[in-house]
Amino acid sequence: MTQDERLVGTPGTPPETAEARSDDRRAFFAAAIGAAAIGAGAFLFADPLSAQTLTDADVLNFALNLEYLQANYYGYASGGAGLATADTQSGAATPTPGGSVTPGRQASFSDAIVGAYAKEMAADQLAQVRFLRTQLGTSAVAQPAIDLGYSSTSAFSLMAQNAGLVGSGVAFDPYASGANFLLGAFFLQDIAVSAYQGMVSLLTSQSYREAVGGLMATEAYHAALVRTTLYQKSVATPALLDQVNTISNYRDSLDGGSDDDQGISPVGSVANIAPVDSNGNTFPRASGAVLNLLFLTRVSTNKGGFFPGGVNGNITTSAAS
Repeated sequence: MTQDERLVGTPGTPPETAEARSDDRRAFFAAAIGAAAIGAGAFLFADPLSAQTLTDADVLNFALNLEYLQANYYGYASGGAGLATADTQSGAATPTPGGSVTPGRQASFSDAIVGAYAKEMAADQLAQVRFLRTQLGTSAVAQPAIDLGYSSTSAFSLMAQNAGLVGSGVAFDPYASGANFLLGAFFLQDIAVSAYQGMVSLLTSQSYREAVGGLMATEAYHAALVRTTLYQKSVATPALLDQVNTISNYRDSLDGGSDDDQGISPVGSVANIAPVDSNGNTFPRASGAVLNLLFLTRVSTNKGGFFPGGVNGNITTSAAS
């Protein structure tokens, strides 16, 4: 079985299914704009402390960096393999090779349903990587170096240590159990939803806005699935509520601003699956805040955490929060 087959395969479903599910979105983009046609209009990528004039291609490449991270995580967890070479090199005529990944491993799923969820998310994230790469064409950036390891100094372990989920110097292995996998997914998925919400209104092309809104919806489905599963499992394992809230509080401590991030603890008899405000709206994050979380820092920098060498493209710096 090839790397791609391991990554895309889902129980009882041919490996090509995930790619087929994105055909309509790809055709829509190609018909509306063309695979290599990137809107030249500039926009202000909102950030509380700084602003850059960027193109739609810059925004899509920022999204592509996030998709590289997620696709590799779910690929390792569900099938023991990350993205194939063809999915990670740049789109240039002479492509730049993708950065190396500190690898994860296939997760230990005692609950087959959670394992099936992981395979579905891996397939969807691979489809999103390929979708964005197709639209960017020769402008697509290569995968940056990514840390998905499980040693005591890995990004996941540093996240867990900084959050207080585990003690200083103690490893957090997101592949050790279904619960750990879900906690790792919880950290990444809520970031992805808020990041995409921050991108949608800033794109100048209406076609891109509509399709990226579709990608955001997929991320939101994944996030809700993770949050719901953790909530359900907290009935038998109440400590999961505290662990999820600990991660949520840590994210809030990094991105500055108001206390928007939410765990899954119920309010009385009301569940908290959707992290919304009083109007029922979720919240966006600007690029700097997104990178604060993924670099695991409150300071302005261009690398760290899950991206030890930084991200590729023109949106590269975290905010001073």
